[in-house]
Amino acid sequence: MQDYDVTLKLLLQGPARATMRALTGTTIAKWLDVELPKVQNLRLDLLGETVDGGLVHVELQSTNDADMALRMAEYGLGVYRLLGRFPQQIVLYVGEPEAHMKTELHATGLLFRYRLIDARTLDGEPLVNSADVGDNIIGILAKLRDQAGAIRRIVARLADLGAAERDAALAQLMILAGLRRLAAVVEREVRKMPIRINLLEHEVLGPLFRKRFEEGQQEGRQEGERTILRGLIEKRFGALPEWASEKLAMLSVSSWKI
Repeated sequence: MQDYDVTLKLLLQGPARATMRALTGTTIAKWLDVELPKVQNLRLDLLGETVDGGLVHVELQSTNDADMALRMAEYGLGVYRLLGRFPQQIVLYVGEPEAHMKTELHATGLLFRYRLIDARTLDGEPLVNSADVGDNIIGILAKLRDQAGAIRRIVARLADLGAAERDAALAQLMILAGLRRLAAVVEREVRKMPIRINLLEHEVLGPLFRKRFEEGQQEGRQEGERTILRGLIEKRFGALPEWASEKLAMLSVSSWKI
């Protein structure tokens, strides 16, 4: 399972109450551990029971899945089969490309719909200012007027935590920062913390920082090579159509042959 997926589950199930209210418009009273039976072994990302007895199902997605509507319909029917109730269904999209998944299924006598929420459409200011650390960390994915300033405030808040809680929160912040290419900003602010931390030697944070920066350096090299290749292609053939640009962005640089 991807790091961001585990991190968001832990945060949303714990200290991120304002985020859940922003997503669902209600409060989760308890979380349900549900593994759907029958044809497929379907484990939901998050299924919660609200204070008024309703069900809320949240799936976390960092890529565009052409079959997302079908998946969500299967999840919803599985929950109904197991619990006798249909949940309110939400896909929280945290990826970098623009979200463009279908949110409906149409057939004769059938209309299914779920809500697709891009984390960047959420107002990040209330999350960063929340009393819950989980909201502060998730705020890095939302819409912020000043990303660097928000990260500075989040890190300052985390500095006041106990050592174990602080280390766990910083690791979570670093993982989510990778989804927005903000790892370098987080690292810079962490180095300014009143409590000095040797990031590279730290038992929890060291491996994580090294991994994120190696990934960032690789992404930077690949992006530069993509830019060069795109320039060569356009010089010879003219402007690329949208489908060709998307295919170029998805290819691994190591697989290109010119």
